[in-house]
Amino acid sequence: MSTELIAFLVVLGAAVLIAVVAFLIYLYLKPRLKHDDKPTEEQILHEEMDRVLKPIEDEETAKAVEEYKDEEE
Repeated sequence: MSTELIAFLVVLGAAVLIAVVAFLIYLYLKPRLKHDDKPTEEQILHEEMDRVLKPIEDEETAKAVEEYKDEEE
């Protein structure tokens, strides 16, 4: 056999080994990827609304806001 053929087979064998290892890692991690706890859009919306809309602590201001809401309706 020539040295070019041996080198080619060594490189090909290394590539196959890397592909098999990558495939086995993918099979092992695939169930974990599906069960990843990604928040739903509703959860994201509630968290963002809670972050942005803070309750009014001043009683006079809260009363004025309530009166303003009543006047609009």
